[in-house]
Formats: sequence, structure tokens, C-alpha cells
Amino acid sequence: MGARTFVYRSRIQAPASAAFEWHARRGAFQRLSPPWERVELISDIGGIAPGGRKEIGMRLGPLNLKWVAQHGDWIPGYEFTDTQLEGPFTRWEHCHRFDPDGEERCFLEDRIRYQLPFGTLGQFVGGRFALRRLNSLFAYRHRITQGDLALHQRYSFSVPQKILLSRASGLVGSALLPFLHAGGHSVTPLVRGNSVLHEKTVRWDPLEGEIRAQDLEGYDAVVHLAGENIASRRWSKAQKERILQSRVQGTRLLCGALSRLRRPPRVLISASAVGFYGSRGDMPLEDDAPAGDGFLPDVSQAWEEATHPAEGMGIRIVHLRIGVVLTAAGGALARMLLPFRLGAGGLLGSGKQFISWIALDDLIGAILHCLATQEVRGAVNAVAPEPVTNREFTRVFGRVIRRPAHLPVPAPALRLALGEIAGALLLASLRVIPARLLSTGYKFLYPGVESALSHTLGKSETSLGQFNQCAEERAMKRQV
Repeated sequence: MGARTFVYRSRIQAPASAAFEWHARRGAFQRLSPPWERVELISDIGGIAPGGRKEIGMRLGPLNLKWVAQHGDWIPGYEFTDTQLEGPFTRWEHCHRFDPDGEERCFLEDRIRYQLPFGTLGQFVGGRFALRRLNSLFAYRHRITQGDLALHQRYSFSVPQKILLSRASGLVGSALLPFLHAGGHSVTPLVRGNSVLHEKTVRWDPLEGEIRAQDLEGYDAVVHLAGENIASRRWSKAQKERILQSRVQGTRLLCGALSRLRRPPRVLISASAVGFYGSRGDMPLEDDAPAGDGFLPDVSQAWEEATHPAEGMGIRIVHLRIGVVLTAAGGALARMLLPFRLGAGGLLGSGKQFISWIALDDLIGAILHCLATQEVRGAVNAVAPEPVTNREFTRVFGRVIRRPAHLPVPAPALRLALGEIAGALLLASLRVIPARLLSTGYKFLYPGVESALSHTLGKSETSLGQFNQCAEERAMKRQV
């Protein structure tokens, strides 16, 4: 059986030249890699220019695969191509086209000639599966292209920004770094030890109190995300102290160094958490709501207070109180996927507790909003505008992945299994409202939990009605 042709085409609200340039920048490939796939960019030599070469590691079920692609002919501003040299397909030839649609819009078209291995048998066994994956993949890629371009156009700077980023390899940082790079900004990770993942880094050791202030000179902004994972293990007294000190010591050390600079950054965005508010039932909690009681509120308050040295130097401080981050790449949602896919998902406790969540792509968009918007300072609730109860989240999650979700976990069982974490994280009720983000003009890409879950799990072929899919050409139905 011969090669087949797959086409995915959508209208992008950006000039063809801008869409092409975004694809050409460092970070674009990582942004276009869907979170439900396990894909690693091993090497990238030459970008998308002719002769450029990418080596990609990926998993297909239990298999570890290597994909090597080489870029061929291009028309700068309008088209570039790549061809598989090594990988899972017998043939893969991919043309990326950017057709102008007036001065401010374009059509993005991905056209692929491909052939599955094992001939007719391979097509019979895997043809429909391959087509579904291609549809999900390119629907996702086009949503990301549209969303990222819209954000970078909305929050333009007079010059590209130089940004220092702590915990660049974490769940949020690993999405934020390529997002900013693809937007044309320069991002330097702040790392402990030596990093082989980045050409340029700034080193520090927050536990030992080691940082060189001179290495922090020249940055326009700092995004500080470092801190011990609060759900990595049960909360013993020692673990609680590690959680606290990983946030307070590091933040105090960094802000002390920033306060000694000749030219400090204009803005520091320092991560915090909605745990600041404690469990408050169904009470709406805006950004100026007072702190609650308990371990997490105490940690969050100390974390935010540790920025005072930088604030005293006139640096604009944003305390980003982050909710549950929804992404298939990791965090709470990734841990829930397997039991829900096995039909073992269900309510946690009564199911009445509110969950304040945010799609990962909206979180990095909110960070860009805070970087660019001068009037944003102080506490900022980084959550979607539609918090949901655990009951509603469970119902929607089950519907999106098409699995029953009828096996509840009683609160006593959760407390027995997880200890204090259960009450503070899983059974706590937080109905947090992103009032400051909304009042300063941030527009959410995924305001509803169903659209957010569908996007990150690859279950949505369109995004909020913005895209028109052209599935496989009619020729797909016959041998070409």
C-alpha cells in the first residue's frame, strides 16, 4: 500500500511572517509537543533552516523510540519542510505552510505524506490509530500556535526581555521557558549545581546560602518558582520544615541579592499558592482575602514575606497564588489519569469541596501578563474564573476520557492513607476568584474545566470554535 496524505489547516490570527518566525525560534518545538506524549528533544542543530536536524526521544506504549528529522527546502516567511531520517514511519515528509489571509491573518497548513511500516498489514492494524493521533496532535499544535501568538502580540515589549527563572526544570518552569523563548525573550535558568540542559545558567545554593549578586545584574525580570513539592511524601515534622525552608530560605536569599544590585530588575514574580487562604468552604476568595489557619497558610505567608528585601528596593513584586495546575505532563492530573482510565475514579470525601484550578497554558499566559502589566502587583490569584466542586470535576473528567467515575474514596480512608496532606490538599475547599487578573485585562484561553481537560488530554479537535479542521484528504480513502 502506498503513501497517504494528511492535511490539517486552520486560520491563525497573526500575519504569516509572525507565525513563521515563531516556529523558527528556540522553544517552539517544545511548545508544540503535546503533554500527553512523552517526547524529549535530544538535540537541535540548525533550527528549521535547510540542513537543520532534530533528534527526538519518544515513547510509544512500552517502546522507547528515536526520531531523527532533517529540514529541507524552505521559503522564509511562508514555508519549511522536514523529512524523517529515522523513526517509526516508513516514510514521513512534512510541509509547514503559512498562507497570508490579508495583512493580519494567515492559514497554517500542515501537509504530511506518510507511510506506516509493514505495508498493508501495518495500515490495516494501525491506520485508524495513526489518523486519530495525527488529528489530536495537530489540533493541539494549532491551538498552541494560535494561543501563544495571541499572547505575545497582546503583551509586546519595546525590546525583548532578559528574564531569570528559578526551577526552570519543574512542571511550570519547563513550559514557561520555551514559551518565553519562542516569544523572542532571553531566559536564563537559576540552577543548583551544573546544568547540561542549558547553554547559560546562573548558579546558586539556597540551602547553603550561596548566590553571587553580580551574576544577577542586567535582568529585566525574575520569575521565582523554586520550592519543595508539598505532596511528594507524608508530612512528618522534618518534611514540613523542608517545605517551609525550601520556600523561605531561597526566596530570602534571592531577594537579598536583588536588593544589592546597581540596576535591579523591574519586576519579581514569586510563586505562592492558594493554600494561603486555608479551607474556607464555598466562600468566594478574591486576591485581598485574609490568610487562613493551618500549615499551608503559615507557609504561604512566610513565603510571601520573604520578598520584603526586594520590595524595599522598589522592585514591583507579584505574589502568584497558584491553584491546581491542570496538565497531562505532570502534577495532580497526571497522577489521577491511570486510576480514572481504569474506571477507578470517583469522588474524594463528600465531593462538595471546591477546587481552584488553572490550565498550564493559562498559568504561563498569566505570568506574561504580570510581567508586562505595570499595575499588577501584590497578591494575584492564578486560578481559572470557574472553580468547580470535586463532584463536578470528577463528572467532567470521566466524560472527557470516556470512563465511568463512580468509585468514591471516603474521607477517613484518605486521611488514613495520606495523613495530614489529605485534609490540607484533597478535602480542603477553596473557591478562589482571579479578580485581579480579570480586572487588569487577562483573557483566559481555557476558563472552563472541560475545555482545559480536553485540551491537555488531546480530546479536543477544536478550541472554543476558533479552528476549522481539514482532516485527511479525500485521497486518504484510496491508495495513492
